[in-house]
Amino acid sequence: METGTLLHLLSAYLFCMGLLTLLLRRNTIVMLMGIELMLNAINLSFVTFAHELQQVSGQLQVFFVITIAAAESAVGLSILVNVYRNFGSIKTNLTTRMRG
Repeated sequence: METGTLLHLLSAYLFCMGLLTLLLRRNTIVMLMGIELMLNAINLSFVTFAHELQQVSGQLQVFFVITIAAAESAVGLSILVNVYRNFGSIKTNLTTRMRG
């Protein structure tokens, strides 16, 4: 098997693990980690495709995805700090009281 195929399989595996983490866990920090894992899998896929096609566009897109991931982490963690201050916990099922 060549290197590109292995990297694509690794990227798919990482994406599936992130998706399962997002769907199965109720701890909000772990859910954010699952989203980060999915974004890193996408980055790996972009870089692998860019290397195979000998183009720079995939590597440039990685910078935008990293920027979005950093913004998502900052906003998500600031929301979690406020949720913890109000409810004393960061479990997602407790925050349903915020609706009304």
